[in-house]
Amino acid sequence: MKQILKSVLFLLAFPAVSLAQDLKGTDAIPFDAAVRKGTLKNGLTYYIRKNSKPENKVDLRLVINAGSILENDDQQGLAHFMEHMCFNGTKRFPKNQLVDYLQSIGVKFGQHLNAYTGFDETVYFLPIPSDDAEKVEKGFQIIEDWAFNANLTPEEIDKERGVVLEEYRLGLGADKRMEDKYIPKMMYNSQYANRLPIGKKEILENFTHDKLTSFYKDWYRPNLMSVIVVGDIDVAAMEQKIKDHFEKYQNPKNEKPRKTFEVPNHKETFVAIESDKEAAQTQIQLLYKDYGVRKPKKTINDLKDQVVETLFSTMLNNRLNELANSPTPPFTYGFTYHGGTFARDKEAFQSFAMIDEKKQLEALRVLVSENERVKKFGFTTGEFERAKSEILSRSESQFKDRDKNNSENFVWECQSNFLDQSPMPGIEWEYANIQKILSSINLAQVNGFIKDFIKDDNRVVVITSPEKEGLKKVTEKEVLAAITVNANDLKPYEDKAVASSLLRNPVKAGSIVKKETNDKIGATTLTLSNGAKVTYKKTDFKNDEILLEAVSFGGTNLYSNEEIKKTQFANGGLAEAGFSGLDQNDIDKFMAGKIANVMPYISNTTEGFRGSTTPKDLEYAFQMLHAYFTDLNFDAAAFDGFKQKQSNFTENMMSQPNFYFQQEFYTYLNKENPRWNGLVPTAEKWATTDYQLAYNKYKERFANAADFEFFFVGNVDDAAMEDFAKKYIASLPSNGTKETAKDLGYRLLKGDVKKVVNKGKDPKSNVTIMFYGDATYTPKEAVAMTALGEVLSIKLIEELRENESGVYGVSARGSMNKVPYGSYNFNIGFPCGPENAEKLTASALAELDKIIKNGPEEKDVNKYKEAEALDYKKKIKENRYWMTNFTRSFMNGSSPDEILMASEKVKAVTAKEIQEVAKKYLTKDKTIGILMPE
Repeated sequence: MKQILKSVLFLLAFPAVSLAQDLKGTDAIPFDAAVRKGTLKNGLTYYIRKNSKPENKVDLRLVINAGSILENDDQQGLAHFMEHMCFNGTKRFPKNQLVDYLQSIGVKFGQHLNAYTGFDETVYFLPIPSDDAEKVEKGFQIIEDWAFNANLTPEEIDKERGVVLEEYRLGLGADKRMEDKYIPKMMYNSQYANRLPIGKKEILENFTHDKLTSFYKDWYRPNLMSVIVVGDIDVAAMEQKIKDHFEKYQNPKNEKPRKTFEVPNHKETFVAIESDKEAAQTQIQLLYKDYGVRKPKKTINDLKDQVVETLFSTMLNNRLNELANSPTPPFTYGFTYHGGTFARDKEAFQSFAMIDEKKQLEALRVLVSENERVKKFGFTTGEFERAKSEILSRSESQFKDRDKNNSENFVWECQSNFLDQSPMPGIEWEYANIQKILSSINLAQVNGFIKDFIKDDNRVVVITSPEKEGLKKVTEKEVLAAITVNANDLKPYEDKAVASSLLRNPVKAGSIVKKETNDKIGATTLTLSNGAKVTYKKTDFKNDEILLEAVSFGGTNLYSNEEIKKTQFANGGLAEAGFSGLDQNDIDKFMAGKIANVMPYISNTTEGFRGSTTPKDLEYAFQMLHAYFTDLNFDAAAFDGFKQKQSNFTENMMSQPNFYFQQEFYTYLNKENPRWNGLVPTAEKWATTDYQLAYNKYKERFANAADFEFFFVGNVDDAAMEDFAKKYIASLPSNGTKETAKDLGYRLLKGDVKKVVNKGKDPKSNVTIMFYGDATYTPKEAVAMTALGEVLSIKLIEELRENESGVYGVSARGSMNKVPYGSYNFNIGFPCGPENAEKLTASALAELDKIIKNGPEEKDVNKYKEAEALDYKKKIKENRYWMTNFTRSFMNGSSPDEILMASEKVKAVTAKEIQEVAKKYLTKDKTIGILMPE
């Protein structure tokens, strides 16, 4: 009730917003007045919204209401293939000129410039600078060409087959094999079961060119299109551009009807029990499919139903989360919701869980029992009030940040309105009315939500699991028995009392002994009486966000070789025990309606905390910091639950070819490191894990606050920061000593190394090329090394993807580190066909060699600089970027002021410096790892 009261008081501060008219159930949901929506004479729909975050940028999006569901039998995969072709040349931008031009203005291929194809739609993304009229015009030319003027020459189509087939290859594996078996049951007797967007290999290899051109002509037409423009723009000018570029196009005279495809109902309960030798986890999915088709939300009553649904899902998932947090968790995680399936117009009441492979039926029975428990007994008043407070706090936070929203969020909202007719009344209207809607909903209405969903027909159970010796496969008969629960055997849910505080011990405040300000970056540093430091920066990037981190040198490098092996995999589970005598469920209940999270960590060289909160809930975050530092629970049962959940996730990871490769590859490279303990825990490693030792070492690592610096970035208040710092951080124990990062001297294997690992039945390979070693860290070389990675990525995409059609994706990354020792790392990685692994490895190294011998091309260096300049403009106004800068400065012993010069350092880097860093570090030993099938 306290949280609800706060929300009401907040509303009163905005009388223009709070004076909403009385809602009538039959009234239409209004449309956001900040969005200009229109339809051209040819049927094309457009959305335009001015939004200045990020500044000087506009997101253009072309949405086609057509996807793989509309393919003919001989076109399977061509909706997606067409998406590829739009990047391979258009009327105004032939061949690779489109990607080349966009890279020249700072738009990265894959990261910024992208697209996707679904069953029912194909969507193209184009974010571009908006402060240059020529660039904006070029952007509209590009989306116009995508829509109507793609170059579908036989030569380019055949060249792209290899790239698309590589993307097809990426999807091969256990999940794909099992999906192919269960989708016909999940989407029984529907077109969706036969139209996966990636298509069929034999069609992708052999389709005739006319099949692709006919798909483009049939479905890329104005009355199936939407153009969305959101950003730092003039709305009227953008509307005119849409008309100039799209109004002249006509729909086909004999256009094909845009059919919708139903998912027929069925009386049976279909059970799919699929297993695979390469499957990594065991999962359950239970669907009760709706009898009817999805209906668009149009009225206030529809919106009220949606809020009821949200309340229901929130409460049920809170219960499932409590079970997952128990000492004997039935699943690693589980959730239930009512929502979409693969089909746009078919929804279902769905439960999902990742589970213990040996307890499949038990976990399924738990999911069904919790559904039935709610159906019979409903929820409690306490659960209802907590769920309402959660919804209100989220709504309040969104409202406070209504003018700080990234344009991309609004673009997605417009896209959903176009494709699904999802309502978009705007956050002001939503916030003004959500409390009225919530107050009109009673607990009985929410309890009744489930009654129409749980049924004995039109349902599907899917179980996917590893296939291995000793694991008995469950039968359909057993599954059907497990989902038949006798409601008379169930007892009502018992709602425990909510804790009154996050702290159980009195806190004796300390004091601030020194206060310093850094006017260059607007930061304040408080030195506290116990020696701890608190540095904070007040920003206006978000109204309702504060990020926090704390860091101290030390970490597990201070553990002995024996200790690290006994504690490595336990460290991640220490926080599962909770704090202040409260378990995780107690904490979750107390925090309902509050937005704050903090988690401790211990890395190789540091220990600390990471978290986030809001100005209103900042004190709770400070209390969590204090509790994790001074009063972490020791709970062996909670740790056993953590081990079980981790085992569910990791036990069969080695059956996955890519993970097996990583494990074998890095084990080989670490063979001279006595501390190497593998990437994930095995049963044998769990057996030697010492929870008590891990807990004791944690207490050692968090015994001295004087060794920590605490960072806060966001909408902080000076007075609150000082008060909370004195009370919750200055009161922490300390001994005044300072630790440093320790270099243990262990290194990856040196020399020219090549390791080939054979695993997997599919024709899939993965190549990793690495250069690494000790180096004296300099900021100048660090920038050049990063630039080298970006520039080489451009050339690798051009050569390995565009010229050789050998890969779907390829990247290079370079970095230099100062802690715990000066070092350089440079990696090249790509998946490919086994028959091409050696050839493409040679091609990648040849591209690197060109830079070593001749230096990078100036145009590629400029592409890197333009992209970095665009990213910097965006990131310099984001809290996360500033937080990363503070922690990096702490680690490197550098000034946080350097963030102000980051863009200038990138501008200053030269082709010669990039060549020199390549010559200096990448002409020495290299390590090559290749995954090959068995």
